[in-house]
Amino acid sequence: MPFAREQMSAIDKAPIKAPVSVNFMGLATDEQADRRHHGGPLKAVHQLSTATYAKINAEFGLKVRVGTLGENLTTEPVEGMPDLDETTVCIGDLYQYGQQYGGLEDKDKVDEADIVQLRIVQPRRPCYKINDQIGQFTKVPNIASWISKQGLAGWYFEVIRGGKIDAGLPVYLIERPYPFANLKTLWQLANQKGSIDADVIEPWLAIECLEESWKQVLKKKVK
Repeated sequence: MPFAREQMSAIDKAPIKAPVSVNFMGLATDEQADRRHHGGPLKAVHQLSTATYAKINAEFGLKVRVGTLGENLTTEPVEGMPDLDETTVCIGDLYQYGQQYGGLEDKDKVDEADIVQLRIVQPRRPCYKINDQIGQFTKVPNIASWISKQGLAGWYFEVIRGGKIDAGLPVYLIERPYPFANLKTLWQLANQKGSIDADVIEPWLAIECLEESWKQVLKKKVK
């Protein structure tokens, strides 16, 4: 749709009820107007915690709705499980959307097209479009900067197994190879002023799936 500064943008999302195909480039019905900075295999699917909206609304006295900031997915915790947010997800996490976890073992009963697997490879970097988008509702000049400092921008998935995804699917964490690498800690390291001991940074640089630009940020922090 037409957006601020005489540009186009697909940042404004709305819920959909029909199943959607997912491939290595993301959701089949999704679009990105600026392909230089958005989309691609390492930014295929974007998830944001709904708690981020609650925090923005509380901080700035707004009523920004879910979908305003361009995410493709949100999840709701069930049965006492923690919400998926920057404190509870890690780089490298592999999530399965659809079917009972472990269902792949019984291939006679499982339609593999109904299973999607997504791996977290990087946080999202907030950009000026967030300011322009929320600027419809407030005169606060730089909410994107506040979101960045708080580390609340959500994360990007790489698609490991494509298929179909639909509202209301169960979501399972099926692999966590780097339990130390939660997104809150990554943001703290990236935003920290001054140098950081190499033994703190080196484990992050060894994460094969961490997107390269984030490794470059961390390398510059090494004491």
